[in-house]
Amino acid sequence: MDYYQFMWSDRDYFEDFITRSTFHSNAIEGNTLTLAETYAILWNDNSLQIKATARELYEAINHKVALTEAMEDRDLDLREALIKRVGIAINHNVNEISGYRKVPVFIRGAEHIPPDPAAVVQQMMELVYTYNNDVRAGRDPFEREAEFHIRFERIHPFEDGNGRTGRILLERGLLLSGHAPAVVSIENRAEYLELINAVDIEGMASFLRDASESEAKRAEAFKAIAEAVEKR
Repeated sequence: MDYYQFMWSDRDYFEDFITRSTFHSNAIEGNTLTLAETYAILWNDNSLQIKATARELYEAINHKVALTEAMEDRDLDLREALIKRVGIAINHNVNEISGYRKVPVFIRGAEHIPPDPAAVVQQMMELVYTYNNDVRAGRDPFEREAEFHIRFERIHPFEDGNGRTGRILLERGLLLSGHAPAVVSIENRAEYLELINAVDIEGMASFLRDASESEAKRAEAFKAIAEAVEKR
């Protein structure tokens, strides 16, 4: 199954994927919107009364915009320009940025301290270069995305929104490699963060593979429903 093509051709699955990706990714960062509230905000469903902060509303809208823009870029070779566009979109109206950070940052709950801002540009260039070489060499997509994601999160190239940006990029990378996207759920937050903290590439690859397989089953279920409707 071409998961990328199906996502764009089946409106129900498209909305479902965008909503769940947005909900879980934001929830991992502390956003309190429910899945139903997230759907209502993203798809203009006025039947649900929503009580949320302006930041939470922007985080939902921003994630949808950033994810959609990333998915529309079909070049498997990754470019820093795209990474920056996603990061800027994630932070729109929340913590406006123009590119990579120019200030020191720290990661809550992690022993690792991200590199000095002066080192970010060089480390991101090296990271993207390695990623694109892995693409051309045919490295296992789950291993490739696992290593990229862990290194990206440890570099923490933006002042804010690094987790959300990184998860969008790994979803995109898997989709363009022919796999279902790996939606990291809020229920698996602790395991996911520990894999990053431990720099466990093999463990992260397995984690992403399981998440992708779960998403594949969901996409197949949506496809079956669509086919059944067509036969009526």
